[in-house]
Amino acid sequence: MDGRGAVHLEDVSFAALAGCRKLPKTRDAFEADSMVNALVPHKISLPKAQRTLRAAQYVRMSTDHQQYSIENQAAVIAAYAQARGLEIVRTYRDDGESGLAIKNRPGLIGLIADVCQRRANFDHILIYDVSRWGRFQDTDESAHYEFVCREAGVTVSYCAEQFENDGTVISSIVKNIKRVMAAEYSRELSVKVHAGACHLSRLGFRQGGHPCFGLRRELFDGSGRSKGVLEAGQWKSLQTDRIILRPGPQHEIETVRLIFDRFVNGHRTETKIARELNLCGVFNRGRPWTCGKIHYLLQNDNYIGTNRYNRHSAKLRTARKENAPADWIKKEGVFEPIVDKEIFAKAQQMLMDRQHTRGVSDEEMLKRLRVLLHRRGRLSRDVINETEGIPGTTAYLARFGSLSNAYRLIGYTPKRNYEHIKSRPVRCDMIKTTVLKVGSALAESGRDVRVDQVRQILRVHVIAISFRVARSRNARGATHPSWVIVRGRHLPSGLVAVIRLSDGNREIMDYLIMPASRLVGRDLRFSERNRESFGLQRYGTMAGLIETIKRRVSNLAYLTKRIPSVLDERPASNG
Repeated sequence: MDGRGAVHLEDVSFAALAGCRKLPKTRDAFEADSMVNALVPHKISLPKAQRTLRAAQYVRMSTDHQQYSIENQAAVIAAYAQARGLEIVRTYRDDGESGLAIKNRPGLIGLIADVCQRRANFDHILIYDVSRWGRFQDTDESAHYEFVCREAGVTVSYCAEQFENDGTVISSIVKNIKRVMAAEYSRELSVKVHAGACHLSRLGFRQGGHPCFGLRRELFDGSGRSKGVLEAGQWKSLQTDRIILRPGPQHEIETVRLIFDRFVNGHRTETKIARELNLCGVFNRGRPWTCGKIHYLLQNDNYIGTNRYNRHSAKLRTARKENAPADWIKKEGVFEPIVDKEIFAKAQQMLMDRQHTRGVSDEEMLKRLRVLLHRRGRLSRDVINETEGIPGTTAYLARFGSLSNAYRLIGYTPKRNYEHIKSRPVRCDMIKTTVLKVGSALAESGRDVRVDQVRQILRVHVIAISFRVARSRNARGATHPSWVIVRGRHLPSGLVAVIRLSDGNREIMDYLIMPASRLVGRDLRFSERNRESFGLQRYGTMAGLIETIKRRVSNLAYLTKRIPSVLDERPASNG
């Protein structure tokens, strides 16, 4: 749940998975009911015989026009309901959400879920017009959601349209035309917005999100006067405002220059540079440096005062794609550079030389790898990237799928075990299975459970339960077996359920529970001797894990009402 009590974009109700028919009304439902517009008459209850006179309203506003404000929609819907003797008993709403897809609209998701799971206490759904239902690019998707409601015995009505949605031929034709018009409006708007962004980029204004390390965004009004530097999380509020990149703090600028110097003059690879910075305590805005972050920084021509736009695009919520260089928009010298252009050019040439494989056959690439192995006695990402005349590791990844495949083709077996990379899909399946079982058990016990399908996180009321795998690791010279838990980028406050694997990482050994606040840093390495010092409590079976989570959820739900910070501060117990 976020601060507004709305379901996250990826959240889906778990009641269908658990097969539950009755669930207590969630906080979302109570808040939604309280937000019904004052123009709508409301009664506490109605006899069952009058169910056919009960209706729910769905309202959505993105950033279109004032005519689509929530208040205006509710007023039109209220007049429609009063004229037909309908009683509005529920409100589903999506504020500031695009109608291109359903996944980012918790209000519509909740409405469809309540209808499908027979939790709806109404027989009518009132909507302002067809475009508020959605501007789906596939008009069949819009028709599908309406068909689902109709199959459940719920009628969908568009209150501001000039036709009755009564299933006649005329209404069906007009409705489909309206759906096409709604989709076409989004397509035309997308073209206009993209053209405007391209124009502003050609003028040197920043288009996009957060700037790279060492840079900041300065905000200007329509007359060109500075309104100050935007901090992280701050965005412009007026369409007439413009953003230009500026050099950041001096210590960040020095770090950027050091990275380029170590790469160009010191011939260090991205991995070694990241390792050196992390060991010195120099972090990327509080986060450790990685090979990928260093590589991205070395390619970013913002550091020489160049503004580049349209390298990638993802129009109308489609998959992100890389555009042809001819479509890129490049404006040089629009702000003060912080890296010498000559050093930057050398870095780009080194990166290009490393990846140059045009006209080089597979056998030739493998031959060069064999020669390097014979000369150095071993192979690794750093060894390959720092050697001149050898294509970079990304070239081998693109050509052979993975470094392991390239190693296998030349008969080389690295001493380091990379089996954990190959077995990653298996571990993902383990997590998905565990999430399903735990979520179903919680739903069956009467709790309202939501699952974040992207990050595999269960949310029970205000409590988040994350899931991780503890891999067995056989360190050289170690006298006791140990395991490692990778924290990951997204770890909300709450509980972490850990699936511990046995030696060989093929089978589940047991289950562990810990507070999310104890999982800090990039990863957590533990053994059986120090396990409890990290708050890791062991459970031998899935049933034991589920029962403990139920108790923790009940306790935390009660305590967080009184002590908001207790979610991560309450020590684990093996009750």
